[in-house]
Amino acid sequence: MRTMKSHKSNELESLAGDHDVTYASGDYVKFEIKNDATGESEWMWLKVDRCDDPNRLVFGWLDTEPVVFRSDLKLGQHMAVSYDNVRDHKKSSDF
Repeated sequence: MRTMKSHKSNELESLAGDHDVTYASGDYVKFEIKNDATGESEWMWLKVDRCDDPNRLVFGWLDTEPVVFRSDLKLGQHMAVSYDNVRDHKKSSDF
């Protein structure tokens, strides 16, 4: 299992799909979404509502206005994101 300490906080960052952090309600996770057909991708923030650790899913509200996926996603939309797609994790106090 590979993890690294962030220089800006004591949080452990998830790398290559490893999950070592528990996401709490009110936290923020940055995730990547890709369109396999076109190769386009976008990174967005999700405000965490709850987690389903056995299924490796985090649920929350989209906190970024989509640029690439405008027709598919909307700011404030409730959605689920796989832990494998999470690229960053911040407490609300970090903003």
